[in-house]
Amino acid sequence: MYQAVYRRASSLVCRLHSTYVRKMRYLNELKEDDSLCRQAQSSGSFYLFHNLSPFLQRDGKKYLVPQLSAAETKKILEEFQETEQWIEKSVLIGCSDEHVPHFALDLGALEKSVIESELKGSFTDLRKALFVVDGKDSPLLASAQALLRWHDSHQYCSKTGQPTQKNIAGSKRTCHASGITYYPQMSPVVITLVSDGSRCLLARQPSFPPGMYTALSGFCDVGENVEETVRREVAEEVGLEVESLRYSASQHWPFPSSCLMIACHASVRAQRAEISMNSLELEEARWFGLEEVVEGLKREPRSSKQDDGSFIPWFPPKQAIAHQLIHEWVQQQTSQPAQA
Repeated sequence: MYQAVYRRASSLVCRLHSTYVRKMRYLNELKEDDSLCRQAQSSGSFYLFHNLSPFLQRDGKKYLVPQLSAAETKKILEEFQETEQWIEKSVLIGCSDEHVPHFALDLGALEKSVIESELKGSFTDLRKALFVVDGKDSPLLASAQALLRWHDSHQYCSKTGQPTQKNIAGSKRTCHASGITYYPQMSPVVITLVSDGSRCLLARQPSFPPGMYTALSGFCDVGENVEETVRREVAEEVGLEVESLRYSASQHWPFPSSCLMIACHASVRAQRAEISMNSLELEEARWFGLEEVVEGLKREPRSSKQDDGSFIPWFPPKQAIAHQLIHEWVQQQTSQPAQA
């Protein structure tokens, strides 16, 4: 009996694993085979953008990210007397477990108000859209916009100046004059929550919304590893020397361009925790105690004033990896045994 149960369990694990493997291999086939991907466009679903802003529909207090069928997408294009060649401007951004491919299509050259009226929705700036849609849709919109933006900025070869041509899936662009193939890339960025043991360091830049504080962040320099970048950024921005650090998680982030956010916790000595802020990069940087951080996490992620006119500190929303770092720090502080 035990062997029968074990076989059934093993079979289930195998089927679940095979579903993922088949899905990834199908996506790879679409990226490598133009004719197969062109066929998939006729049965796929489409996410619409207008000048890199995603199309959303409001349902009460919720914002939905509609998926249009190929027929619905073609109907919109026909109203503008556009040909189906527009469909080939789309980029592949994923597929369902049932192998229904998902594409993103930017209609920035068409009249926005007409599309919004026809589909009963609106094109929304991605910075807002990421924080009002369902959590499962945020990564999809971010990666779709990043890929569309990459194609928009890589239409010419950097060596020859000649036009580049994308493959049907949008996974690469080729300059036929030089033979160079370009692939979408992400810039590595470290985001670091610094702690002196009992406090965490949060900062803000002049461009931030009033009252918002977050963890330190910066791009990796050429030749640096993650550890070196963390230590350099902390030293540059707040004048502290990192004693130790640990990796937390990573997240794709589309701003200011396509970035891979590498989240870390860093520790500094409490005896050497005096901040020397770089005012060229930061507007303010200070230590936050546990109670203040806990209160900040309870607040809505928006600016609000206190009686004296100053803004109440608040932190990035849950969709941002900075929020995860701050939440992890609170968990670590509250789980530590009391000191004798």
